[in-house]
Amino acid sequence: MIILFVVLAGLMFFMSARSRKQQRAQQEFRSQLAPGQEVMTGSGLFGTVVEVDEASDTVTIESSPGTQTRWLRAAIAKRVDTPVEEGSETDGETDVTDESGETGTITSGDGHVDVPDDLSSLDTAQREYREQQRREDGETDSK
Repeated sequence: MIILFVVLAGLMFFMSARSRKQQRAQQEFRSQLAPGQEVMTGSGLFGTVVEVDEASDTVTIESSPGTQTRWLRAAIAKRVDTPVEEGSETDGETDVTDESGETGTITSGDGHVDVPDDLSSLDTAQREYREQQRREDGETDSK
């Protein structure tokens, strides 16, 4: 019976330590808020921090140009990283496609790839492909 209580006390300690660590990280994040950062509130509003008022513990967020709202610092959930523009990273890169006839592809004589509309026709397409390969290899179907 004593072992059960010790195990339960240990579990409670480890679970509370983890939540304390998360709370400390959130508090540190909120204390480091600065103008110009992109943030998201707990209710899902995205915006840019315009002003941080230490005295009243509020943050002014601009969600769209000219629209500023005041929030309690505790309402800021996380910092949002600005997305990277796709054009800047892909400059000079080209798409490379492999047009070789690899084993396992189902193609007709004109190079057209036959893609089934649903899974029920997949078995039929594979069976037809195997039969065509056997015919081309000179094997006969002796069923």
